[in-house]
Amino acid sequence: MLAGCATRPSPDVLKPVHLSQPTHAEKTPVSVKVLVATNRTPDSIRGGFGSAWADNLTYEQYAFSVPPGRKDTAITYPTSRPDPERQFAVIKRKQLAKDAFVEEALRSTQSDGTIGIFVHGYNYSYQEALFRTAQIAADANIPGSPILFSWPSAAAVAGYVADRDAALSSRSDLDSIVTSLSASGKVKRVVLFGHSMGGFLVMETVRQLEHRDDLIGKLAVILAAPDIDVDVFRSQLKDIGRMPIPISLLVSKDDRALVASSFIAGERARIGRLDIDDPVIREAALKERLRVIDITSIQASDGLGHDRYASLAKFGAQLASFESGRRSTAGDVGAYVFDAAGAAVASPFRLAGRVVGSQ
Repeated sequence: MLAGCATRPSPDVLKPVHLSQPTHAEKTPVSVKVLVATNRTPDSIRGGFGSAWADNLTYEQYAFSVPPGRKDTAITYPTSRPDPERQFAVIKRKQLAKDAFVEEALRSTQSDGTIGIFVHGYNYSYQEALFRTAQIAADANIPGSPILFSWPSAAAVAGYVADRDAALSSRSDLDSIVTSLSASGKVKRVVLFGHSMGGFLVMETVRQLEHRDDLIGKLAVILAAPDIDVDVFRSQLKDIGRMPIPISLLVSKDDRALVASSFIAGERARIGRLDIDDPVIREAALKERLRVIDITSIQASDGLGHDRYASLAKFGAQLASFESGRRSTAGDVGAYVFDAAGAAVASPFRLAGRVVGSQ
């Protein structure tokens, strides 16, 4: 129910390929780089990473060729003879020591000192999370290399409980990455972007950092379709306290994957399905100093309305500017609707004007 019918990519798609140069400039693929930190156990035979938990983090760097002129967020994986005009492809891959990983991350820090970490959700393989990060990086068109933190998801529909345990077990590893990067004075903001169950992991990690004011002050947390129980989220907020940069929630009432998650959890409501038309939700957003943004108008490609965050990437520059602290006044909290034109406008019930998007 939570996965598409398409064949899932094997670790073979991680092997670097050589691509010929296109004959037409307009068909030139986009090149993006991605840094990865993972606590999955390496698969020495196939060259990928599995779902077992590793004792140590592994660090990698990838360069991707991304097809030009794409109309949606669908990822076409490479075949034995990759077509750069249609397919994503790895063109470089290198394993890094921790120090080299940190150096590369700092070298990729944006001019304003912002660095981004993406944490994938439930039912993701390593390669699926990696290629999705490349798609987001290409569409967002933000300078620098995004960082993927890939935790040991079972990458199976039946692995929901196992994934939740794996996410919980990964808190200290994500904590260590954030701590290592934040130690540099060059880093002014760390954007932690968690999707679905990855949002749960992000919140639990921030909860661990609650007494580190030096780190909390640098964090900009974005939770896309967060698979978090409403009462658990309320408890997390209580433990963390108010953050200097308000937490942003990207929600949608028609997210059917979260309907299934709620069913598994005994019909308990999930944060990712908050209804911003509910006055109780609008009041809570203001009270808790949250940005609750309804992204229902954004196109989804999974048939479930759960992957809208991937389509949102093309508005990445606007969101990054909003989240990096340049627009963190008290007036920016509350309930908003992200419209199809690429702007987050205040809920009709709380008229505060346009806060992010195209001019």
